[in-house]
Amino acid sequence: MSLTELLVDPLGYEFMTRALLTSVITAVVCGMLSCWLVLIGWSLMGDAVSHAVLPGVVLAYIVGAPFAVGAVIFGFLAVALIGVVRSTSRVKEDAAIGIVFTTLFASGLVLISVTPSNTDLNHIIFGNLLGVSRAELIQVAVLAAIVLAALFLKRRDFTLYAFDPTHAHAIGLRPKLLGTALLGLLALTAVLALQAVGVILVVAMLIIPGATAYLLTDRFGYMLILAPTISAACAVTGLYLSYHLDTASGAMIVVVQGAVFTLVYLFAPRQGVIGKRIGVARRRRNAARIPTAAVKSSAR
Repeated sequence: MSLTELLVDPLGYEFMTRALLTSVITAVVCGMLSCWLVLIGWSLMGDAVSHAVLPGVVLAYIVGAPFAVGAVIFGFLAVALIGVVRSTSRVKEDAAIGIVFTTLFASGLVLISVTPSNTDLNHIIFGNLLGVSRAELIQVAVLAAIVLAALFLKRRDFTLYAFDPTHAHAIGLRPKLLGTALLGLLALTAVLALQAVGVILVVAMLIIPGATAYLLTDRFGYMLILAPTISAACAVTGLYLSYHLDTASGAMIVVVQGAVFTLVYLFAPRQGVIGKRIGVARRRRNAARIPTAAVKSSAR
């Protein structure tokens, strides 16, 4: 089979076209938001919120409300509960996050097990990228547009909040409000990624692209370009691999992202483990050549 056939044949199926569009849209949004999550150090918070939205999504399904409404409510509830546990007890933040998100996630699993449904709610946990309907694709596109518009309009404020919240407060911004807004966008993005990879793997799409871009550049502007680009490329590659290898699509997308991160971690020119050693060795060789060249020049 030729390369053209490998690339074109899957697009002959409508479900693959919808899956491709959904995965790319989701990857771009997750990649963009991951830049701020990595910069602020909210990796564990992203994990907590992405798991905590599960009972909200199930309850929204039960009452016939949009999934996004339930997800946002429970996303904020998780953050509030973490804050209460941390501030009213000796329990530290990381322990509070672990307690809250596991309890809410387990509650969601219980709700799924007792909820009669004509649809398989387990798709919320593991994702159902190949089963995305036209209506769900439209919902993903609308939510993505909302998140991207908010990130674009407030990108300077969010960036200042990430780098120096004290300075942000000094110039009249409200850091707590900006943090709350980011958490709301995180909850909406978690709903987007549910279709692609499910609740369990959402955190990977929210962290890996930003972490990969962070190793490749020291400029946040470039990071905002690299992260969604890498994320989208991994989504397309993972989806094609899952089609040809007959594997789970969401899991394969995350595997590809993990593989790309590993390569960057090892071989990035400035921050890669091996790349830094190669750079040091090259500089030492260049430094050794300078005295030799000077001796030859003086001898002449």
